[in-house]
Amino acid sequence: MARSTQFMPPQLFILRALLCSRIITSVNSSWWSSITASTIMASSPKRAKTATQSGARASTTAGYMMKMPPLADKRSVAEQLCQTCSGPIYSQGLETFQVPMALYEINRARVVQSMLESDASARGLILLEGGKQTTCYDTDHEPVFRQESYFHYLFGASQYSDCYGVLTLPEGEATLFVPTWGVDTETVCGPSPEFERVKEELGLERVLGVSELPSFVEREMKRLGLDNESEGAINGDGPVDNGNEEKKNEASAVPKLFLLKGLNTDSGNFATPASFDGIEKFKDVRDEDALFGCIAECRVTKSPAEINLLRYTNWISSMAHVEVMRACKPGMMEYQLESLFQHHTYTHGGCRHMSYTCICACGPNGNILHYGHAGRPNSRLLTSSDIALLDMGAEYHCYASDITCSFPVSGTFTKDQRAVYESVLAAQVRVMRELKLGVSWTETHRDAEREILKGLIECGVLTLGGGTDINTVIEEMLDVDLGAIFMPHGMGHLIGIDTHDVGGYATGTPQRSPRPGLRKL
Repeated sequence: MARSTQFMPPQLFILRALLCSRIITSVNSSWWSSITASTIMASSPKRAKTATQSGARASTTAGYMMKMPPLADKRSVAEQLCQTCSGPIYSQGLETFQVPMALYEINRARVVQSMLESDASARGLILLEGGKQTTCYDTDHEPVFRQESYFHYLFGASQYSDCYGVLTLPEGEATLFVPTWGVDTETVCGPSPEFERVKEELGLERVLGVSELPSFVEREMKRLGLDNESEGAINGDGPVDNGNEEKKNEASAVPKLFLLKGLNTDSGNFATPASFDGIEKFKDVRDEDALFGCIAECRVTKSPAEINLLRYTNWISSMAHVEVMRACKPGMMEYQLESLFQHHTYTHGGCRHMSYTCICACGPNGNILHYGHAGRPNSRLLTSSDIALLDMGAEYHCYASDITCSFPVSGTFTKDQRAVYESVLAAQVRVMRELKLGVSWTETHRDAEREILKGLIECGVLTLGGGTDINTVIEEMLDVDLGAIFMPHGMGHLIGIDTHDVGGYATGTPQRSPRPGLRKL
């Protein structure tokens, strides 16, 4: 791509038809250009606030001195760098997309500002632990590393495992802690990361070794709490005397160690707070409540730079789907379609990772929502009567895509196949027309069900059951959740660094419906 974030894919019409019990989406580039921001960015009272200045300061840590600009100024500079794609850049080379690392400076500024809006007196350190390089069971085989999503959102360190990251409050100064290793490991894995090179590569204020983290945290926490009461809390000497009003006010200013902990409402799993040897020393000032809601909320609303990156990732995946359609024919195996998709996105787009396990469901396998996983490894032989349902999306610099296409393997729909396909297409078109700020997500899901049920009645799969008015019958079907039989999944989901991105059912938002179909939104 050219050195510009104003990326716009060429004209393209991708049908994302999910037959059997799936939903369809069709996208062309003009529609994508006009509504991307409104569909990716959700509305919330906290999602439209502007940054405010937190004041300049001079910071000295381990002999390193740097004049920190006000938070709002840092964000403004970062936004300019993103617009011009200047400063440090991530790219896979050749013609792949160039990601301005200032994107993550904006993310950091937004999270710090959100924390200060929640508590204007908040100060201390935000501490996150990055993803770990794991091994396969009891072997020494290392699967390809993928960064933990929250950590990537703040630091953009997609290729560095076993790291820690710290942001200061209220200044928003970023320090990354990377591992170093000895000669034996360097012989196998190459030299340890050079701190100055990593700092310049990622556009951070400071990069240090992981071994320096405990002393850095202790030193910074003491610097941020310049009174005796905060010293006592940090050193575990006991709480502040609440009998003294003046000391109460001082206690509210004690710097805290903000850790990430919270529930992912899609997976049911919890984000794990950072941990290191010696962290128990800060048990009286650790805060596991404030950070999660702020950072999850920030991730929901994408910046213009994030939207451009998502456009690229989805464009590369769209082109790969087209190539797979062209190559698909009877006699191929499902896994060959998966292989072609992965080849195109990596060779032409630089996408080493998939956003999720590829689903190449042909024939009756299209009824299995997450086909392609263990026990269903994309292993069926394609026949001329099959519909191919391909649900695949690559990711670039940890930002996801999610695209599903359905088409006849023979190249021609049968009458029944076309009827089902067009009923789902009608649902998708109706929902696209309704999308705007303030529209109920659950109601658009119901409207999709209405169109699908209407199509199934018209093609004879369902009957009016003695009724005379089709719309009345459809409402009766919805009352007993019949639509969920044919569309048991949710109509859609947030997308970003994760395929099922965070924030859908955060604290303070409407709760998930318990009804079939709707409970999958």
